[in-house]
Amino acid sequence: MSKKQLISKELENFYNKASEETRLEKGMGIFEFERIKELITKHISKPNCNIIDVGGGTGKYSEWLAKEGHIVHLIEPVEKHIKLAKKRANKLKNKFSVTVGEAKDLPLKQETADIVILHGPLYHLQKREDRISAINEAKRVLKKGGIVLAFAINATASTVVGLMNGMIHANSFFEMCKEELTSGIHNAPKDFPFLLADAYYHKPQDLKSEFLETNFKILNLSAVEGMIWLDNEYFANMLDKKKSKTLKTLQELTENDEYLLPFSPHMMIAAQK
Repeated sequence: MSKKQLISKELENFYNKASEETRLEKGMGIFEFERIKELITKHISKPNCNIIDVGGGTGKYSEWLAKEGHIVHLIEPVEKHIKLAKKRANKLKNKFSVTVGEAKDLPLKQETADIVILHGPLYHLQKREDRISAINEAKRVLKKGGIVLAFAINATASTVVGLMNGMIHANSFFEMCKEELTSGIHNAPKDFPFLLADAYYHKPQDLKSEFLETNFKILNLSAVEGMIWLDNEYFANMLDKKKSKTLKTLQELTENDEYLLPFSPHMMIAAQK
């Protein structure tokens, strides 16, 4: 299958220019990586799980899970990421497998996985029927009682960022925000080429409805960053022992509060087959 059939040219170009490899090693990415590990760990109830990491990028999470002793299979459509993930896997004693593929057509047998992680797919499938296909594929490869952990970008994400940094006053940026808030469709304006390409931004209730439509049982909906990243001195305070404790306590207190979810750029839904 050619890469053109897997993802759009715009998306391939975006990830070829962007460094997904270093994103989780600097700035907000450092805290995002640790927080997501925390959220995933809550849903791993036994050792040696069979885990499918769909849209797993360069394999940073697959590597962590493999080091924890799990049997991990990474599925990814971007060739640049595949090469980097294979390099990462080859350095490990307990290697994870790396396969070219995409969420709507997983190259896997049915009912083989304890956990399926949908880490990028729901960000990039703009059509609802495609997202439903990806969720159904996750369901197909899950064992009975297996869990899907799916990440989504909040419909409010760009708007909150734009209000904080003043970009909301750029006409093209504001038009983009209006589209995200009303239809969920995100397309980066030409004068903001560094923004994510071809994406869909969910409202919490829409994310839940997509999983209910595919007959999953919803376990919870969690904020990834939560509201704590709105702290003016977020980076400095997260590195301060006392202040970070306050922020993390607030994060934990509010993580499943759907009323406050719009303050979090990302969210994770946990659902059971």
